[in-house]
Amino acid sequence: MPNRRRDPAVEAAIEAELRLLDPEVRCSPELTGSLLHPAFHEFGASGRYWDRASIIAALAATTEPGARSVAVSHMKGVRLAPDLVHLTFDTENKGRRAHRSSLWRRNPEDGGNWLLYFHQATPFEAEDEAGSGGG
Repeated sequence: MPNRRRDPAVEAAIEAELRLLDPEVRCSPELTGSLLHPAFHEFGASGRYWDRASIIAALAATTEPGARSVAVSHMKGVRLAPDLVHLTFDTENKGRRAHRSSLWRRNPEDGGNWLLYFHQATPFEAEDEAGSGGG
């Protein structure tokens, strides 16, 4: 199999996603906000719609410094356009699992930083993992 060169845009988005999952970042409104696009929105695993302000407030209120990190698996990404990366991955936290999808946009107004524009989480059970993945 040929050696694939890593896409720096995908690598930057993955690094930012992992930072956003870090409890030390999540408990800080400033650090969380620095990773979210001004137009950020999310459909959470609970089915709730979150905008930028509501997710920053919720994470700061519910994340304790030093908390255990969320377990992440199967993370992969693809560049959809020069300034847009799509990541997919699974998480497990306190026995809850979710398939996750994130869109990261490079923000030229912010020095070219990669910011999370959209996120969606879909809960799943362990036995669902072996499914065909069809929609």
